[in-house]
Amino acid sequence: MQLPTILQGRPFGSEQLAQIQSLLEQNGHWSRYRLSRELTVLWNWRAANAQLKDMAARTLLLKLEERGWIRLPPRRRASPTRSGQARTTPGLALEPGPLACSLAELAPLRLREVSGSQERPLRAQLEACLDRYHYLGYRSRVGQNLQYWVFDRHDRPLAAVVFGAAAWHCAPRDRWIGWSSAQRARQLGAVVNNTRFLLLPWVQVRGLASSILGLAARQIRHDWPRKYQQPVWLLETFVDRQRFAGTCYRAANWTCLGPTKGRGRQGPQEPSTSLKDIYVRPLHRNFRRHLTAAHSPNPS
Repeated sequence: MQLPTILQGRPFGSEQLAQIQSLLEQNGHWSRYRLSRELTVLWNWRAANAQLKDMAARTLLLKLEERGWIRLPPRRRASPTRSGQARTTPGLALEPGPLACSLAELAPLRLREVSGSQERPLRAQLEACLDRYHYLGYRSRVGQNLQYWVFDRHDRPLAAVVFGAAAWHCAPRDRWIGWSSAQRARQLGAVVNNTRFLLLPWVQVRGLASSILGLAARQIRHDWPRKYQQPVWLLETFVDRQRFAGTCYRAANWTCLGPTKGRGRQGPQEPSTSLKDIYVRPLHRNFRRHLTAAHSPNPS
């Protein structure tokens, strides 16, 4: 049995697996929820705002069970995030309404962040549109994330943009930043990944995609620290080079660092995904100094 060296964005090996197996053997009557919570306490696994990362722990346990390394107790209730369940309801997705005009006719653009519980209807519709129209589909996010609807001056939805946790291992990015493995482990939370970008397929407006990316880069600099008490110094994304040229990212001042090796976000040993081009967008002129610092200062 070959264990991964990284799982769910943290170092993993035989010692960690043995701890989980012992937790299960000694507490077989616990629910999956309690097991996740107790695991985060055992490992002191916390987000930048000091909250226990119990949803990340739940996902880690599910991955271990899928690979046959542990057996979890029966599920007692449906997951509140719908992770691993059926995809979003297709009927919620917006229906096409052709929109072709100049960018000036849509301005000013407005981003609305909908990941909060008070935005459930808009979030459900965003997720349904991503699932229907994005080539990767979409399931509800687990862990840190921001979900944006983009509206025009008439409050018409134009696009959806989602940000989440950065990839644990990405050699070209890590070399470009110039940080060590220890610095990456300490400061990775200050890098945020643009996990989804969907321009609704019936919207045909020249220059719109790059304008949205520029607007999102300015907005997330304030929204991410407000929600997670963690500054963000760098954005990253991965563009499937067989499908897209990355033109809108280049136009929005993102830098292409070259291709991945097809090993996925958590860095498995063998190629497992298609090759993607890595793009990055610094949010501060001194981003390298911040990312290689001993701690994360407040954004300025």
